[in-house]
This record gives sequence, C-alpha cells and structure tokens, in this order.
Amino acid sequence: MKVLVCQQPGELTWQSRDIPNPQQDEVLIKVKTVGICGTDIHAWRGKQPFFSYPRVLGHEICGDIVALGRGVTSWRVGQQVAVIPYVSCNDCSACRSGRSNCCENIAVIGVHRDGGFSEYLSVPQQNILLAEGIAPAAVALIEPFAISAHAVRRAAVQAGDSVLVVGAGPIGLGAAAIAKAQGAQVMVADTSLQRRDHVAHQLDLPTLDPLASGFHDQLRDGFSGHLPQTVIDATGSPQSMNQAVDLIRHGGSIVFVGLFKGDLQFSDPEFHKKETTLMGSRNATAEDFARVGELMQRGLLRAEMLLTHRLRFEELGSTYEREVINNPQLIKGVIEFG
Repeated sequence: MKVLVCQQPGELTWQSRDIPNPQQDEVLIKVKTVGICGTDIHAWRGKQPFFSYPRVLGHEICGDIVALGRGVTSWRVGQQVAVIPYVSCNDCSACRSGRSNCCENIAVIGVHRDGGFSEYLSVPQQNILLAEGIAPAAVALIEPFAISAHAVRRAAVQAGDSVLVVGAGPIGLGAAAIAKAQGAQVMVADTSLQRRDHVAHQLDLPTLDPLASGFHDQLRDGFSGHLPQTVIDATGSPQSMNQAVDLIRHGGSIVFVGLFKGDLQFSDPEFHKKETTLMGSRNATAEDFARVGELMQRGLLRAEMLLTHRLRFEELGSTYEREVINNPQLIKGVIEFG
C-alpha cells in the first residue's frame, strides 16, 4: 500500500508498506477520505505540540471495513465508518470518570501513532463509528465537528443563549453551526473577510471583524445591548485568547478550544469581577461523535459548512505545500482516495 510520511518538518515522502493485518479487537479499513486539519499543517511546519517524527498524518478518517481481527463481532466487512482517533487507556482517573478525551495516556491516531495518509489502516473496534448513508467527504468531517460539539457541550449552551464564536476556521465554524442548531443566538468574529463571507453564505449567521474600530459596540448591538454569555475561542491565537475576558458579560463563560505554545495572560481584576468561568476543551468523546452523526442525518450539519477544497491522495506529495500550506483560500480540505 502507498503511505505518505512526514519525515520531518517540511518533508513529505512516499513509502510502500505491507497492508496491516488487524490484531485482536481491531478492524482493517480501506481509507476513502481524510480531512486535513490544522494539526497536519502545524506538524508540517514543526509547530505542533505533542508531536514526534517521522509520522503518517491524518486523523479525520472515513473508510470501509475490509477485514476483522479476532474478537470483533459487532462489525461486518463492507460497513462505512468514521474513525474516532483518540485511543485512550481506559484505566486512568480521567477515563474512569468518563473523560476519555483527556486521558492521561492518550494516543491520537495521526499524531502519536500513524494515521490516515495511507491506503489502509487498522484501528481498535472501539474507535469507529458507523457512518452509512453519509457522503464520504462529510464523514471525514465528523471528527472536527465532534471537536466543536465537545466545546459547545463544555459551554453548556442552551436555546436562547448568546454565544460569540471567535475564529472561523473549521472548529469555529462547527461550534457556530452546532450552537445554532441548539437554538442559541450566535455571532462569529474573524479577521478574514473571506471567512466572514463563508460564515454568512454557508451558516447564515452574522459576523464581526474583531479588528474594526467599532467592534465592541457592534458586539453589544448584535446581542441587544449586552455582551455575550459565552465566548468560544477557536483561534489558537494568544492575542485573541488573552482578550476573551473583555468580551463576556458579568457571570459569563469562556471556552478555549484552540491552543498555542505559550502562556495565557489577562487581567485578574477583570476576570474576578465578572466571576468568569474559564474552561479548556480537548478532543471529543463518543457522545460528541454520536451527536454530530445525528445532526448530519437531520441535515443541520453539512459538509459545505466547512469544506472548501478537495485533493487527490495520489497527487498529495507534490501538491501539499501549494494547495494546503500556502493556500490562503483553504478553510477545510478533504483528501479523496481511489
């Protein structure tokens, strides 16, 4: 089988490897589509935390089951599945409390172990989700949508809540779409006019430019004179995240779903006087994946909300830098196989 390996920052090389045999409690899938994540871009640039080289990238994966390992009885060959890429230990305190998304010993497929830039992949049977009846390109987007769903769930967003999503990359777009699906009043802030236009066209939500001189007034105007109850920051930008406390009303909440290498700094008096609730959001759980599948089946989440580019796997070695790394028009790309 063909495999595309990130040998070191800035270097992708093709390799030929044997098709793996699924081991105990594993299934072998033939990969159909893989989403390109910011993780894959940061890894290529050498700026991804928790990463080592060489590595086969790709953790947003759709495929068909083609073989079953010993002990697999709940799945059958031919089923289309999405991969849940977070392989947890099921033994640490986080796992035992139902927080496997932040397992102390987590191994993420495509980050800590080889991923989906490969024609075949063996994965634990507990790490797949049935995804039949959904277009393969959309199935590859279930994982980023699940990241967004987890952030929205962390924020405990309810119908009627006012929510500002900062950052209109794939995770921010997903968070905005899911919060809207839950009946919240949502606005999206991003510095890119192209991305704001995408939000308006694909999500039908109002947008703001956080660098505009009247940003704070426009923010209040959008929420009937008030600041939002909840800010979900999906930028991974220290400048944006350090200013999040200024954007919530008193008693409000902040969820950081983007991350960066460095320290957060904000005004402690401002933080305390608002009795701010501050949360991080990492990965997603099976519950979040199921929620996304349900919303897709109901038509409330669509691939077009994120997807802007399609790429061919067999061409990726020569096109990755041009079409992904240096493409300012890219919001979300999906790699198609075969």
